[in-house]
This record gives sequence, C-alpha cells and structure tokens, in this order.
Amino acid sequence: MSIFGSMKTAVSGMNAQANRLSVVSDNIANVNTTAYKAGSASFSSLILPSGGGDYNSGSVETNVSYSVSKQGDTISTSSNSNLSIQGAGFFVVQGADGKTVLTRAGDFAPDANGNLVNSAGYTLMGYSYASGAPAVVVNGFDGLIPINVNQDGLANSASTSGSFTGNLNANAPVVTSGLPSTAYTGAGGTGAAATANTQKSSVVAYDALGHTVMYDIYYTKTQAANLTASPPTTDQWEVAVYRNADANTTGGSSFPYSSGPLNLSAPPASAPTKLTFDANGNLTSGGTFTINDPKTAGSIAMDLTKMTQKASDFSSKGSTNGQAASPVTGVTIDKSGVVYANYKSGDPKPIYQIPLATVASPDKLTPLSGNVYQPSAESGVTVTSFANSNGLGYIQSNSLEASNVDLAGQLTDMIQAQKSYTANSKVFQSGSELLDVLVNLAR
Repeated sequence: MSIFGSMKTAVSGMNAQANRLSVVSDNIANVNTTAYKAGSASFSSLILPSGGGDYNSGSVETNVSYSVSKQGDTISTSSNSNLSIQGAGFFVVQGADGKTVLTRAGDFAPDANGNLVNSAGYTLMGYSYASGAPAVVVNGFDGLIPINVNQDGLANSASTSGSFTGNLNANAPVVTSGLPSTAYTGAGGTGAAATANTQKSSVVAYDALGHTVMYDIYYTKTQAANLTASPPTTDQWEVAVYRNADANTTGGSSFPYSSGPLNLSAPPASAPTKLTFDANGNLTSGGTFTINDPKTAGSIAMDLTKMTQKASDFSSKGSTNGQAASPVTGVTIDKSGVVYANYKSGDPKPIYQIPLATVASPDKLTPLSGNVYQPSAESGVTVTSFANSNGLGYIQSNSLEASNVDLAGQLTDMIQAQKSYTANSKVFQSGSELLDVLVNLAR
C-alpha cells in the first residue's frame, strides 16, 4: 500500500465532500428563488489496478445533477403577469443577448417598454394574434416575439355579422296594408304610420369609427298557410330594418322613418326580406339578409335561420359582432396561455398566445445563470406546443412556482458532508504522520 496513494485518495475524498457542500450551499442560497431546481451530488469510485501484494487506493469522482422535472409548490401572488406551469413544460424566454432558452421562473412584470420580463432579465416570448389565431412551430422558435402588454390607445371594430333567435307567433293576423317596409318618408314610402299588427326588436351594432348604431327590426305576417289553395300557400313574414336614429320623434310611434329600410334586396329594389315557414313552424327560406347602411358605409350579414313560427308569444334575441371605441384597461392570461386585452367596454380580445416547450429528459438540461436551461445532446431536442396539449401542463396566472429545495434535507446533507470531510482529513493526517516516521528512520 502506498502512503502517498492513501493521501491522494483522502484529498480526493475531501474534494468530493467539498463539491457536495458547494451543491448544498447553492441549494440553501436559492431556497427562495422562483422555480429553482435543487442540485444533488453523487459519487462514483475510480479503482486503480493492484497486484503483487500491494494495494493501490483509487479516488472518488463527483457528479452533479438537478431535479428539473420535480415541480415546486405553487405560491399565490397579486400580479396577473406572474405565471406558473402546472405540469410539464417550460416558458420560452430570450436573454439580452438574443439567445432563446427555457425556464420555469414565471415572475414576469412589464418593463419600460411593456415587455414581460422576469427577475433574471429574460423576456417572455409568444405568438401574435395580429394575423388571426397562431399556429405553433413544433421544432423551433421561429415566429416568436416578445409578449407586450402595453396596449395604449383606443381599439374598435366595425360590426360585420349578427344573428337573431326567437319565435314569431303563428296566430298573428295577416297584414296586407300599412306594412312597416313602406312606412317612411321619401321616394317609395307612404310617409304614414305602419300597422300595429307587427312585432319589433332592436339590435346594437358598431360602425368603423366605433360609434354605436341601433337598428329596429320589424316582423309582419303577410301570408297565411292554405294547403287547399291552388297552388298551396305557406306562412310568410316580412322583415323590415330601419336605423333607429331615423325614427319619428313626434307622436306615439316610430313611423314614419325619415329613410327607407336597410335590408332591401334586388331585384326589385323595393323587395323586403321574406321569411317562409313550413307546416311545422320551421324556417324554409329567407333566413339571411344584409343590412346595408349608407350612413356608415357598412354591411352587416344577419342570420335568422334559428327563428321559428309556433303558436306562442313573440320573442326575439339578437346580437352583432364588433366593438365600440374603448381603451384597454389591462390584460389577463388564461390556462391555455392566451393573453387577452381587456377593454372598458366590449369583450376581451386575444393578442398573444404563450407556448410551452419540453424535452425528452428535462433532468439532463444544461443549467445556465438566471435559472434558465438550454437543451443538450443528453436532454433531447426541444418540442414546442401550446399548454394543455401533447402532455404539457397548463398556465396559471397570479401564481409562482417555488423552489423545490427541501431545506431540512439540505441541512442533513451539510452535516454528513462535514463529517465525511473531517474523516478524510484524518486519513490525510495519518498518512502525513506515517511519512514523518519514515523520514525520521533515515536520521
């Protein structure tokens, strides 16, 4: 046995325990770091060949690994830009150097430009809705841009479509004169009030400048079903649409309107929309028409295909798309990673979608400064997808992932490393004393 060999082995043991203590030190220092993944030191022996009655002591090697795939606890926060991933996956972020990497640290907050940046200075990346719902690039990061929540100014969109559902009373009387479609002033109109035997509903739409425009819609029965007639007739209703702002303001009726109906079809130019129902009260024709408003230069395609004619009271419920001019009041992020701009009035509008990335072996990712990771040959290639798909988790706002460090376990490892280091130092000390004995033999 070589005394020098035993001393070298002892030094190797002390180095190994020093490495273990360094890993413990990192873990304890980052116990409160968002989404930090604990490291652990493992050891492997190095055996030297021995023979002839002599034993050559080897050494010990240290390997450090990280429990990247182990999720930490979830902590609630008051910021809706703080994000955590519930399940597998990583946020795709970009550093100041333009390098794209992965992280679980979702402590994002808007910077001076409105980009979402975490505490390590990495910018959250996503796909824009500027050209419609985005499609993910599975095998790369092409198309990703910084998520920006600084949505200044006003936003609006003109109405282009609408729909109505409801019922027209099958017992309504047939009207042959005083139809709403002719009760307006100007060419082609009677300039008189329309019959009282008509039903009215209204719907709000928006023009290109974000103005609110209300339209009055009248339903009047003009023909009753007669199966014995030659030819047989069906139940038929006339639909007339007017701009509410053109209604008569004197007397007790909105008629006559100052301009004609907005749903006239051609040919002939004066023909209003007709709804035809079968013997079961189901719509058979005339379920769609277009509101052409010359004052807004807009067209709204209306869908009435879900209207029925039953022996029940009149009912009608309608809506249009579009949005009035409104400022953005903030953003929200849903579980699938869609970032919505919220308006003072109107529905939220999607502006970005945050993707998640994964690799075949997350624990083999290469850790970098800033609590980020880059793929390696051992981890496998990066696969990108949206949350809640392809085995990925979902995104939860107003929350952060805590470190997965077990502090009690780290303190235990620290004590063990200290005792092992001390034991190895005793071996080194004993070897040193034996060398002193050998040296003194020559004196």
